[in-house]
Amino acid sequence: MFVFRLKGNLISNYFNYFSKKLSVIFENNVKKFCKQLKKTQFRRLKNLKIIMSKINAALTGIHACVPEYILTNEELSTMVDTTDEWIQSRTGIKERHILKGEGKGTSDMGAKALLGLLEKTNTKAEEVDVIICATVTPDMLFPATSNIIAHKAGCINAFAFDLNAACSGFLFALQTGRMYVESGLYKKVVVVGADKMSAIVDYTDRKNCILFGDAGGAVMLEPTTEDYGIIDADLHTDGSGKDFLYQKAGGSVYPPTQKTVANREHYIYQEGQSVFKFAVSRMADVSADMMTKHNINPEELAWLVPHQANLRIIDATARRMGIRKEQVMINIEKYGNTTDATIPLCLYDWESQLKKGDKLILAAFGGGFTWGAIYLKWSYDGSQVKKLI
Repeated sequence: MFVFRLKGNLISNYFNYFSKKLSVIFENNVKKFCKQLKKTQFRRLKNLKIIMSKINAALTGIHACVPEYILTNEELSTMVDTTDEWIQSRTGIKERHILKGEGKGTSDMGAKALLGLLEKTNTKAEEVDVIICATVTPDMLFPATSNIIAHKAGCINAFAFDLNAACSGFLFALQTGRMYVESGLYKKVVVVGADKMSAIVDYTDRKNCILFGDAGGAVMLEPTTEDYGIIDADLHTDGSGKDFLYQKAGGSVYPPTQKTVANREHYIYQEGQSVFKFAVSRMADVSADMMTKHNINPEELAWLVPHQANLRIIDATARRMGIRKEQVMINIEKYGNTTDATIPLCLYDWESQLKKGDKLILAAFGGGFTWGAIYLKWSYDGSQVKKLI
C-alpha cells in the first residue's frame, strides 16, 4: 500500500513538473506567434483579400492564322453558276482564304495561331496548362486536333481536348476555358477556334461553296481579381435543328462507303431559309437579352463581335440590340464563314482598337442548333501590343 502511494506521489509530481514546463513553452510560443503576427498581419490580410476576391478569366492575348491563297468571287464564278454581284448581295462576302498543300489541316492553322499568341504574350510553351480546340473539321476523328496543336507548339505540360458545337463552338470553348481559370487551379488556358472548311465544301454546290473559308485563331485566358474578363455567358442548344444543317456521312450512323462518297454525303448540307430564320431570331435575342440583363445601354457597348455567317444576320442582330453599325466588327467580306475562327479573327483584326475596360458582346449561331452570347470586359490596351512580322 505504501509503495502504491509513493508511486502515485511520484506520478503526481512528475505531472505537475511537466505541466509547468509545457505552460512556459506554450506561453513563450504564443508570445512569439503574436509578435510574428504583428509583423506580418498586413501581408496576411492582403493575401486573405486575394483569396476571398472573385477570380475572373481575363482574355490577355489574341492571334490568328489566315492561309495565303485567296479564292475570290470571280474565281468561284468559273467553277459554278454564280457572280460576284449575286454573292455579295446575299452574303456580303467578296473573298475567302483556302489552305492549300498536301497533308495540311486544321492543326497547322491552330498551331501557327498558338505560337503567335505565345510570342505576343511572352508565354513559354511549357507554361500553358490547358488547350481547348473548337472545330468541326478535325485533322482526324482521333487523336484530338488539340493534341496535335499542343505537340506542334511544344506545349508539353498542357492537357488538351476538342469541342464541337458547330459555329458556336468558340463561345462554348471560351466558357469552358473560363471555368478552368475561375476554379483557381489553372493559370494559362488557351482557346483555339480553327477550321479547314474547304475540306468539307462541295465546290459544285453553288449555294454553299460561296460561304466558307479556312482560318484559325487563339486566345489566352488568365486569372485576374480586377473587374475585367468574362462576366457572363448565355449558351443554348436545340437538337431539333439537326435536320437543317449537317454533314451526313463520316460518323457512326453513316460510316464512309463507296455509296456515301458517290452520293457526296461527306460535304456540308444546309436548308438555307430555315437556318437563316432561326439564326436571325436566336442570335439577336440572346445578344439583346445579355444587354438587358447587365443594364448595358447601346452607347455603352464598345463592340458587338458576331459570328460571320451572313451579313444580313449580323445587321438584324445589331438592329435588335439598338446599336450602330460602327459598333459591329464585320470582316466577312475578307474571310467568309470560317466557322469556329470567325470571332477570334474579328478580335485579331480589331485588337489595336480595343481598350482596357471596353464592353464586348460575342454572339454566335451554329448547326445543332447551337447559339449563345458572352459578355466580357476587355483587359488590356490593344494598341500597345507588339506586331508580329
